[in-house]
Amino acid sequence: MRPSGAKLLAVLLLGILAISFGSILVRLALRASGDTSLAFSLVMSAGRLALAALLLAPGWRRGTPRGEGVPWALGAGAFLALHFAFWITSLSYTSVAASTALVTTNPVWVTLLGWLLFRERPTPLTLLGVGVALSGGLLIGLGDARGDGGKNPLLGDLLALLGAVAVSFYFLLGREAQRRGLSTLEYIRLAYTMAALLLLPLPYLFGGGYGGYSPSVYLYILLMAAIPQLIGHTSFNWATRYISPVLVTLAILFEPVGASLLAFLLFGEVPGPLVLLGALVLLMGVGLAVLGGRR
Repeated sequence: MRPSGAKLLAVLLLGILAISFGSILVRLALRASGDTSLAFSLVMSAGRLALAALLLAPGWRRGTPRGEGVPWALGAGAFLALHFAFWITSLSYTSVAASTALVTTNPVWVTLLGWLLFRERPTPLTLLGVGVALSGGLLIGLGDARGDGGKNPLLGDLLALLGAVAVSFYFLLGREAQRRGLSTLEYIRLAYTMAALLLLPLPYLFGGGYGGYSPSVYLYILLMAAIPQLIGHTSFNWATRYISPVLVTLAILFEPVGASLLAFLLFGEVPGPLVLLGALVLLMGVGLAVLGGRR
């Protein structure tokens, strides 16, 4: 049974609020550890997903999911691992606003990949909305780069963009996993566990490990698992059962707005005029795409 529009909107808003804390918690963990290495970025990525998988572990008592959807869920988990490895590392090199603006360019990739892989032709109004929203995201990134651009903005921006491509595959494969018989909870148990298993060994390959950090670092990683991962990502995974992944990823474009506001309150990262203009343009684009997606 398809949920009401009000319920879908409420779940999407909850997801947006939750993921807006993701970059903030990463930045807090970076400050608490004083470690901006690739190894520590992988510790945060693996820790976030491993803890989320552990919190979902009681569900395995009902048995291992089976059926057509399982390979799609495992593939989604692999791309989720890539997404976090790229995106969390980007926050060591560029600003919160620039990173979140670029990582949320995934509507372009979801639209193109859905068109190429699943023959899901977008409406002209949806394409216009994508273009307008992405223009807003670009303005946010440009406006932030004029202030605190980070220690290596070009590298950070590239990593965030790669994270956007990876998460686009994650949303598309996850939608197919649920369409092919998996419930949302079965799907996220498989995807999060797969991503955690792929990431857990990687810090050791880059000279790092999981011990020796302050208690606050582990608390921030636990909060990453509970808030942006379990609440945020699960909300969006549930929504893709009922509406187009393009519309879900367009809703995620609100993340740079929320994250930039939180970064201002917590870190003193002041949004400039371009950031504010970009936020308005972004909201207009989301509205156009939502109207275009109504059939």
